[in-house]
Amino acid sequence: MRLWRQLLLLIVIATLAALAWHWLALDPGYVLVRLRGWRAETTVVAAVLLLLLLWLVLTLAWNLLRWPFGAFSRRHRRVSQQRLGDGLVALIEGRHGAAEQDLNRASRLPSLRGPALLASAEAALRRGEPGRALEALDQAAQSVPSAARALRARVLRREGRPAEALTLLAPEADKGSLTPNAWRELALAALATGNPARARTALAPLQKSGALGMRGFAALETRVLVAQIDAAEDGAALDRLWSQLPKTQRRLPAVVEVYARRAASFGQTLAAMDELESALRREWSPNLVDAYGALAGDSLEARMQRAEAWLEAHPNDAVLLLALGRLAVRLGQWRKSRQYLERSLALAPSAAAWEVLGEACAGQGDTTAALHSYRSALAMGRGEIVANPPATDPSGRYPDTRSSALEERDAQGLPRLRP
Repeated sequence: MRLWRQLLLLIVIATLAALAWHWLALDPGYVLVRLRGWRAETTVVAAVLLLLLLWLVLTLAWNLLRWPFGAFSRRHRRVSQQRLGDGLVALIEGRHGAAEQDLNRASRLPSLRGPALLASAEAALRRGEPGRALEALDQAAQSVPSAARALRARVLRREGRPAEALTLLAPEADKGSLTPNAWRELALAALATGNPARARTALAPLQKSGALGMRGFAALETRVLVAQIDAAEDGAALDRLWSQLPKTQRRLPAVVEVYARRAASFGQTLAAMDELESALRREWSPNLVDAYGALAGDSLEARMQRAEAWLEAHPNDAVLLLALGRLAVRLGQWRKSRQYLERSLALAPSAAAWEVLGEACAGQGDTTAALHSYRSALAMGRGEIVANPPATDPSGRYPDTRSSALEERDAQGLPRLRP
């Protein structure tokens, strides 16, 4: 098909050329040039061809005259491009001094000035010289102001001056004209200055740009929302903020956890329980289970019944057993608490389980076992390995922390192996 189109185009061109030649053959035109007694006569076609030839000769002569003068600039451009490449390679390799030197030299070429100075500022920053980085950014701002502003904000934030970084970015943020990296710096600077509401304004443009990727944006979004919820002054402010959040944000496990803990601290235990239970119905999360057992406030019996119902589906969940142990301790059910906590320690020893076990033992009046549990909690908190007590302990005071997991079977009746 392409060959046929080319053939058709050639036929059309040949036809037009034949018609034009026939038209010019009838009357080729007449041109007369008279200057100071000098006279030239020719046809229009010949005059046009002579003018085209003259234009080509003049263009060639001009390029030949310019070549010696442009040789230096071409060499300067080539050398600057090579220095820029060498400087970027040195920056990646960690030779920051050499990188800064090459990049500063490359910045002498106007077309490379902005990128070279930005990379030079990055090299100075990695060398631990923020002053030199800021000087390079002052010069880079003349060529690439947006990129220089974002990098300057990062330098200021890392140097412990987040308020200055926030002030630097605020005017462009109000206009909505920040680059993705600048929006990220705005969020981090606002968090560092205790202004999570300002940080939250950066989430929408960052999500729209997709610059951070799904995982990076999710981490920043969770961090901002957790900080804003944790900064709520009272229950009314917390309810107002929670109702304003989109459904997708209210379903993030970390956000649900901090909301539940904050709501319980304001006496809104039922609201906290409702959110945690809804989140656990959607997806099982050990962090949410731990928060459920550690909630402040009352409704202990209702929480105990709900958690014991979960135990049927998750009999070997150490965090759930720890939560049950906490609730039993607060209800004064010492014996039941020790049973849950000893099983939790058998599955996954933790400092928190040892500590709560110490409370249960103290509630029973078993001072020796309580002291042992508290010492074990302190040892695990320091990262030390706590030795299991003998399984045949004659006093029966210490739990056997060897594996005591219940067997789980799938729908076909085959046992599941623990990871």
